[in-house]
Amino acid sequence: MSETTKLPAPAADLAAWTCPAPLRDQRRVVMGHGGGGALSAELVQHVFAPAFGGEVLAQLGDAAAISLGGARLAFSTDSFVVRPLFFPGGSIGDLAVNGTVNDLAMSGARAAYLSCGFILEEGVELSVVARVAEDLGAAARVAGVEVATGDTKVVEAGHGDGIFVNTAGIGLIPPGVDLRPQRVVPGDVVIVSGAIGAHGVAIMSVREGLEFGVEIESDCAALGGLVDSMLAVTPDLHVLRDPTRGGLAAALNEIAAASGTGVVIHERSVPVPPPVANACAVLGLDPMYVANEGKLVAFVPRDHADAVLDAMRAHPLGTEARVIGEAVEAHPGMVVARTGLGATRVVDLPLGEQLPRIC
Repeated sequence: MSETTKLPAPAADLAAWTCPAPLRDQRRVVMGHGGGGALSAELVQHVFAPAFGGEVLAQLGDAAAISLGGARLAFSTDSFVVRPLFFPGGSIGDLAVNGTVNDLAMSGARAAYLSCGFILEEGVELSVVARVAEDLGAAARVAGVEVATGDTKVVEAGHGDGIFVNTAGIGLIPPGVDLRPQRVVPGDVVIVSGAIGAHGVAIMSVREGLEFGVEIESDCAALGGLVDSMLAVTPDLHVLRDPTRGGLAAALNEIAAASGTGVVIHERSVPVPPPVANACAVLGLDPMYVANEGKLVAFVPRDHADAVLDAMRAHPLGTEARVIGEAVEAHPGMVVARTGLGATRVVDLPLGEQLPRIC
């Protein structure tokens, strides 16, 4: 064969191609649909919401605010598929309680009762199930909530991933409390309760066997007491969100879109622990998009911001609380960050999730 002779190129197998970021036009579920970003929103808006209907569901909050028998209740449900089951700072049992308690707290309610459903894979060790159950019960006692009912199902080996947990919760919303993004107005102060990114990085470190020179623990915690301390200052908080899947960026974008206001944050004011910042730098992640399980972001009227911030800092879960930005009239529905160099960048809603299966 001469040097100039060329063999025909093999036909490209387009069906085998993959893309690190899932495409928007999908015929099948991809991991990004569970990431709390744009794909998750599209799944809810175009599949579930039209199928279910209803004015309550249309609120699309962390918890539904409903009226029943003259009482205002918050009602929420969540499923937990975290891998691994145990991680620095918590387990799937802790998450199952705190995740649902926190969703209720974001509507101002103090959780009262939980349901708990276990889906177990055939072959999982009963000692593991017992350990998860013990963690779940202990977390419920710390949060001051009772597990009132439950269910257990078992699936064949190879059709699950050890243990999945679903919890639903109900709680009472105090009189005068109305927390929803539609109440946000230009001038509201944006406060975050503490340093972000620890949960997602903690999960990644144990899942991938990574070492960053110091153990990073999840921030998993129940936020009901912190919210109570904030409402004791004023019931006129405008909106609260716990930035779980999709991180702080997703929470801010959801609030901006629902309120029709713009949001400006000061990048240097966003607290990121040095170990988390270093890990994200090594892995090419943005801490703004990394999940949290024990933090909240609040939009507070400017007149009450200082008092609310003081109350947060007096609570064990809010000692690192700080103001990170404000709601503005400009660029409605958009979140922008002012960098330390004086530039401005858009903080988009994430498409999917930088790290799946984190809750």
